[in-house]
Amino acid sequence: MEKENSLEKKHTLEKNVLVYNNRTGIAEKMAPLLIGEGLSVLVAADLDHLYNILEKSEIHLMLVDVELNDKGWDKGIEMIAGLRKKSSIPLIVVSAQSAETAKIMALEAGADDYVTADCNPLELLARIKSQLRRYTQLVNMCSNIDRIYKVDELVIDDTQRKVTVEGRSVRLTPIEYKILRFLVQQRGKVFSNSQIYENIWHMQAIGADNTIAVHIRHIREKIEKNPKEPRYLKVVWGNGYKVG
Repeated sequence: MEKENSLEKKHTLEKNVLVYNNRTGIAEKMAPLLIGEGLSVLVAADLDHLYNILEKSEIHLMLVDVELNDKGWDKGIEMIAGLRKKSSIPLIVVSAQSAETAKIMALEAGADDYVTADCNPLELLARIKSQLRRYTQLVNMCSNIDRIYKVDELVIDDTQRKVTVEGRSVRLTPIEYKILRFLVQQRGKVFSNSQIYENIWHMQAIGADNTIAVHIRHIREKIEKNPKEPRYLKVVWGNGYKVG
């Protein structure tokens, strides 16, 4: 247990690798190589400990063994399926179990890769780095998707700070862009001049009505076919503005 705790010391490293069921001693074998790559290693003593770590720590990859003590590898397959329901992070099986059936079932249960415990540590390191690259790319892709906002034919790509309407590029000033993005993100909600001002400038709104009205008019002229009958940026008389 002391050895496990020593591996769980807090690190200021970039990514965390979680080892569960360290029967093969893979944590000790791989720790120097992983730390050398800027990765930290945590070891879960049991299944409850594993779920506790997953809940409280940001884990980027798991190394697990399909053989659960005297329960057999079929129980390990069930464990992998359960882990996959709770998390999509990369999962590599590292096991002394070399049966082809175990490998196939582990992959079908959701494992991303399967290697035997006697594999070359450098080969396992390469597989770990490959899975981390793929996972990072996927996370970045999802993050970018989350930063694209659409209201009908109005599209804001916040990763590139681009606005298009019906495929036509729209050039907004930085303040105009922030106002439009704010209202699009809060689609359907009505904001007063003061609320818009305070959310964009982050200061108390004093005499903000004219300032916001001018910016709203300019935004409409750029994104609306008919600014007098806006499709996107609408006024709610006596209350403020909204998108949608």
